[in-house]
Amino acid sequence: MKAIDLQNFADGALAERFNHELGKVLENIADPNTDPKKARKVTLTVTLKADEQRDIAQVGIVAKSTIVPAKDIETKIIMDTDNTGKVIGSELKSGQKGQTYIDDEGDVADDTGNKVIEYQRRTK
Repeated sequence: MKAIDLQNFADGALAERFNHELGKVLENIADPNTDPKKARKVTLTVTLKADEQRDIAQVGIVAKSTIVPAKDIETKIIMDTDNTGKVIGSELKSGQKGQTYIDDEGDVADDTGNKVIEYQRRTK
């Protein structure tokens, strides 16, 4: 019996499906939001079902990939209550409750990112 050429099997569909899933895995590895050290997988499942005469087999091909999810993101929320007693929260931007900081625009902001003082930049 002649060996099956996997590159041309099912009119090249097996190789095409493998390459498609491999592409997903490579994109996942390149994603800086994922853990580069965790393993990814490409799985090809070839299922054969013979007929009653056992001279022909129906072949099913499934290709799938297992990728790594994005890393967890953590932040902090300052919790308080409003005037009616309802619990409210705002993201802590400064790193420590009650601390001001210089925001991305160069302005002073409170711990939740609200501008306290807005500096005007002079242009010449």
